[in-house]
Amino acid sequence: MSIIERLNWRYATKKFDTTQQLSDSQIDTLKQAFNLTALSYGLQTLKMVIISDKELREKLVPVAYGQRQVADASQLLVLCIQNEIDTNDVDEHFETIKSIRNTADEVLDPFKAQLKSTIETMPEAKKLDWAEKQAYIALGNLMTVCAVEEIDSCPMEGFIPDELDKVLNLDQHGLKSVLLLPVGFRAEDDMFASLKKVRKPISSTVVEL
Repeated sequence: MSIIERLNWRYATKKFDTTQQLSDSQIDTLKQAFNLTALSYGLQTLKMVIISDKELREKLVPVAYGQRQVADASQLLVLCIQNEIDTNDVDEHFETIKSIRNTADEVLDPFKAQLKSTIETMPEAKKLDWAEKQAYIALGNLMTVCAVEEIDSCPMEGFIPDELDKVLNLDQHGLKSVLLLPVGFRAEDDMFASLKKVRKPISSTVVEL
């Protein structure tokens, strides 16, 4: 299939086949895709929590308003942001650049100083909003990769983040949840799988100048 055919094949899976599991190779592909997501400034202030434990995921169904996908999918991906984003993240990022590219300090220092100033002067509320937007970029990337790899998924905003964070003890990791993405394989009797996609015509959504 072409990429467009794959995207047409994709839908927000409402019912997963509980007997099918992603392979280790497929999970590794999703890990790498997440890690390769293009993020603002190149700073990777997101984390992805992968939950395979069925018993743990059952505990999350109530905080996801009863949506069974979180427990019935093969795995649940939780996209999280850091509780704190500061200049330490900038230092770590530039140390990584140096170790991989062997770039000289005199080349990196001006951009590093500029980015540190940006982070230091950014209000906490704006940092939170900025970080959450990065999570949506990662979500879109993961959904596209899932479609290409014929992995079903269901993007979810409908859950109670604070309650989910407590169940998973995310605060101990300095994280807070933003989005959920159950992944696996559609059930044969999921009626939504056969429904035609509803989209406006391209002429209504794309402006060419």
